[in-house]
Amino acid sequence: MTANNKKQPNPIDIHVGSRIRLRRTMLGMSQEKLGEALGITFQQVQKYEKGTNRVGASRLQNIAAILGVPVAFFFEDAPGDTGENSAEGMSESSSTYVVNFLSSAEGLQLNRAFVKISDARVRRRIIDLVRALAADSEESS
Repeated sequence: MTANNKKQPNPIDIHVGSRIRLRRTMLGMSQEKLGEALGITFQQVQKYEKGTNRVGASRLQNIAAILGVPVAFFFEDAPGDTGENSAEGMSESSSTYVVNFLSSAEGLQLNRAFVKISDARVRRRIIDLVRALAADSEESS
């Protein structure tokens, strides 16, 4: 390998980093706050989230405890996952879509508001409404 060829991050490291970012943003936690809790800089958190730096096992366990998820959360729908261990057997492309959606400002706001609705019937009606709006949008395109 020449000096000009920078080593590309491992796809698993990128995936684990994106899951750290997803959970952190779902909780409304800044990189600074996570870094403080871990005793590291927010720049190091950025490197973990981009997959530039690999997260060690003990550090990942610590991150999981801080973010309130099991360590396995960071590996759900990871590249190379056959679907047996992934949530509801979703394909990689659909799980990527969900992660991207939940990482967006709109997706995060919608998710936070939706989970605060305690009435299951109201949640079902919202889902029906969104499906109807999406169908109308497709028909008018």
